[in-house]
Amino acid sequence: MKSIDALLPANDGLKWFNRLYLMVTDQVNASPPGGAWQNPAWLERLDVVFARFYFTAVSDFLAGREVPSSWNALFQARFKTGIDRIQFALAGMNAHINHDLAQALVRTNIELKIVPAPDGPEHHDYEAVNVLLNSLMPSVLNMLATDDLGVLVEDTGKIGRILAYWNICRARDLAWDFASHLRELSGIAYDTALLMQDAMTGALGRAILTQI
Repeated sequence: MKSIDALLPANDGLKWFNRLYLMVTDQVNASPPGGAWQNPAWLERLDVVFARFYFTAVSDFLAGREVPSSWNALFQARFKTGIDRIQFALAGMNAHINHDLAQALVRTNIELKIVPAPDGPEHHDYEAVNVLLNSLMPSVLNMLATDDLGVLVEDTGKIGRILAYWNICRARDLAWDFASHLRELSGIAYDTALLMQDAMTGALGRAILTQI
């Protein structure tokens, strides 16, 4: 993410989702709840698998390969004018959480041979990350909306609307529930569920970039 940040110019909307992702990842790594996670191996592997979805989407787009509709919403708009940094950041969050996170959970749990229980250590750590991310969002969005000279370059009212419009805890909780649903599916049913989720996520991403 640091390499991507260094390569992207300020007028590339992808830079602002990547910057947000980098900032919150650093904060999560530095601030485990109570000083420790209950299953750090699971959480670390989830972080790696989850990030790989983002890196794959970027790589496929740059190579001219097909990418999910949820990511296309951001990629196709990345150089458009009139869209604020925080809208780009939120559109990326929408794609990464609403489209990628459930799949990352499924893959991680299969790899580690884990079926998370509602009161188990994995769900405890997941919810702890939710709380941490939710507390970080106001300050992170304000940093994204501030230019290099420390001047607020975006309407603070828009930041408030985004925080009302986008609840990161709710989005991550839905991803957890969707992962549980996917675990029960296979074949065509699994693929169809992912296609429907991608279509809805793509539509929401385009709305984020045009309506807030």
